[in-house]
Amino acid sequence: MRNLKFLATAIFATVLFTSCSNDDDNTPAPVNEEEVITTLTVTLTPEGGGTAVTLQTRDLDGDGPNAPVITVSGDLTNGVTYNGSIVLLNETVDPAENITTEVEEEANDHQFFYTIAGGLDASTTYSNLDGNGNPLGTEFTLTTGAASTGTLTFTLRHEPTKPNTGLGDAGGETDIAATFDVTAQ
Repeated sequence: MRNLKFLATAIFATVLFTSCSNDDDNTPAPVNEEEVITTLTVTLTPEGGGTAVTLQTRDLDGDGPNAPVITVSGDLTNGVTYNGSIVLLNETVDPAENITTEVEEEANDHQFFYTIAGGLDASTTYSNLDGNGNPLGTEFTLTTGAASTGTLTFTLRHEPTKPNTGLGDAGGETDIAATFDVTAQ
């Protein structure tokens, strides 16, 4: 009887041990952590030369108590086309990390949207695309019309639906959004 108990325990232990295997087929996908973006800088350079206009929002404490510092370096000129570029930084580390590089490397998972409101007479066109030919938008053109004032909002979406007809049906999560008061004269 003692040998039977020992044999039963040994068989049970063997079955239990062999049923617990390392199953590498269920390895979880690597986690892609969300980017920390403290600073968004938009540089608008007039085609044919002239003084560039810089739009910047800086929020060094993230969700902390301090509001972002928003600056606009000057006014736009009406009837001019500007080449725009966007730079994203994480200034919580030293030296600051350029997040634009990561966004461009993951272009299929990102898209900038430009929203013109409040009477500003302007239009935008994407200048760079992702690997599937859909807009990315870290580079663009902005063309001003008649003298006007209003707002220009830049929104970066992570994992939007592509293609889309704009921010309204893009889905995804907002990585950063910034609105600037702009004048074209």
